[in-house]
Amino acid sequence: MLNQQLLDILACPQCKGPVKLNDQENGLICENCRLLYEVRDEIPIMLIDEAKPLQEPK
Repeated sequence: MLNQQLLDILACPQCKGPVKLNDQENGLICENCRLLYEVRDEIPIMLIDEAKPLQEPK
């Protein structure tokens, strides 16, 4: 699990908005951009090119 202090300072690299840990704790979500930034080996991969688009809610 990621350190809460790290989560508090991380921001989306695209919009500079807040990110939050997803329910599975394997990625960070930017609600503004609808992107998921993966967490690999407890390291957030905060690269726009590596981000995955979130599925639209049904």
